Amino acid sequence: QVQPVESGGGLVQPGGSLRLSCAASGGTFSIYAMGWFRQAPGKEREFVAAISWSGGSIWYADSVKGRFTISRDNRKNTVYLQMNTLKPDDTAVYYCAQGPKWSGTRNANEYNYWGQGTQVIVSS
Repeated sequence: QVQPVESGGGLVQPGGSLRLSCAASGGTFSIYAMGWFRQAPGKEREFVAAISWSGGSIWYADSVKGRFTISRDNRKNTVYLQMNTLKPDDTAVYYCAQGPKWSGTRNANEYNYWGQGTQVIVSS
């Protein structure tokens, strides 16, 4: 069990970049897959990216593939989401969550512990 805490959100212009961080505490971080999800105003929560326990397997939503990069540093108990070439449609609250042990999944129902979220606004 881990408790994620997100940071790094903010206001950025279209085409810009942000790097989100998710610090985890309260469990054995290195054995859990971790994921990023987002929820835009008026829309349902959607999957963004996930990473397995070792970082050897990675999954992305089609909408962010080629622009976003998920990574993790198990020595620091931290997972990152590097977001490049941001678009207005990327505007959302971004959540980090603990997934299953070892392997990852796109299914939000398999994530048990969620952070408080960090706001990302992409606007001119």
